Amino acid sequence: MDVHCRELFENHGLKRDQASFGANNEANYRISLLRLFQPLAMTIWGEASLNLLNRIHNKEERLVVGLMSGTSMDGIDAALMRIKGSGFNTVFDLIGFVSFPYEPTLLENLEGLYYDSSMELISELNFLVGEAHANAAIAVIEQSGFQVSEVDLIGSHGQTIYHNPPSSKNGTGSTLQIGELDVIAERTGITTIGDFRTRDIAAGGEGAPLVPYVDYILFRETGKTRIAQNIGGIANATVITEKLSKVIAFDTGPGNLIMDWVVSLATKGKNKFDKDGKFAARGLVNEELLKNLLNDPYFKLPPPKSTGGELFGLEKAKGLYNLVKGDKIRLSDLIATLLELTVESIAISYEEFIFPSWQINEVILSGGGCRNPILLKRLKDRFKSLKISTSDTYGVPVDAKEAIAFSILANELISGNCANLPSVTGAKSHVPLGKIVLGRANL
Repeated sequence: MDVHCRELFENHGLKRDQASFGANNEANYRISLLRLFQPLAMTIWGEASLNLLNRIHNKEERLVVGLMSGTSMDGIDAALMRIKGSGFNTVFDLIGFVSFPYEPTLLENLEGLYYDSSMELISELNFLVGEAHANAAIAVIEQSGFQVSEVDLIGSHGQTIYHNPPSSKNGTGSTLQIGELDVIAERTGITTIGDFRTRDIAAGGEGAPLVPYVDYILFRETGKTRIAQNIGGIANATVITEKLSKVIAFDTGPGNLIMDWVVSLATKGKNKFDKDGKFAARGLVNEELLKNLLNDPYFKLPPPKSTGGELFGLEKAKGLYNLVKGDKIRLSDLIATLLELTVESIAISYEEFIFPSWQINEVILSGGGCRNPILLKRLKDRFKSLKISTSDTYGVPVDAKEAIAFSILANELISGNCANLPSVTGAKSHVPLGKIVLGRANL
């Protein structure tokens, strides 16, 4: 036993002898030592941890990385942000942005969760996805000309592998995002915040959408009511009113996800999405199929509501792709029909749940769907009386918006602010979002 440990031990009146510790003299001696000094160690580490959090909390300006990987699983978006203030006083500058694709084997294993969701695979992927997120964070920091040690926080959404909101009325409401926060914090040394959705569900909410709080910070304007429409794998709309308490938001339905899966199935994974809308541009909408797809009960379900790949993902895509394999429909016609499903499900959402209550001044589009010119044109044609713009107009790149959002949500938690909106998710109260994992750099 270490001489210094023995002296400390015996100075506290604990003698090392056979009578005191029994047959396992050395082992019991060490156990007693641990019991004696564990509270002291916890106090020292606790103080160091609080000091670190206080240092970050008390900063007027922070460097924060936001990480986002959506339901399309096409990779990790990483944004390095300089954020000053919090809440309605948030001022930010986007310093750098990268899209970090998943390594092919990791992507294959993630997609394989639809077929094999064993505990072993989920546990392993949790760590591997965490490594990928850490690499994405380091990449955006270094490519932006900064040192990892200069960054205060990482806000990581993680990779959703299951989302079963209370509105589904299918068992217990729950959600699961993987991408181990401890791995990110350990690899980068940066204090990391994640697991944003679970607290809202614990408070009775849908756990989604969470970005509306950020939409309000980014796009609110006195005298105007806007819709922030994100089109990722799933599409969601935020009604940005003058008062935060009046904001509503919900998932409108599929964005790109079903289209992406059909293209992947048709090309045996060679292509992951309909680049530039080329398939859709060659196709014709199958009106009968579109009508059947729009009969899904989700589209008539009033907010608050959210959805995911469980309803509009691989299983749906496989059933539709079987129509192509059975020569019931051409691939291009199916893609054109699925694009129209996205457009019409957005339109139904507006007509049923938004237009009756608000006079909308503008729709601000963001997300990967904005890179599909056919989808963009169809939305503008469908809403000819509305001003349609993209978030680029407001200094928020369409591809980066959600990564930006999770950097801001991390900043809100470290600032002590609640960031869920009960008017959006249906939660019983405002709650803080996220869990904090301490970095090691400054401990």
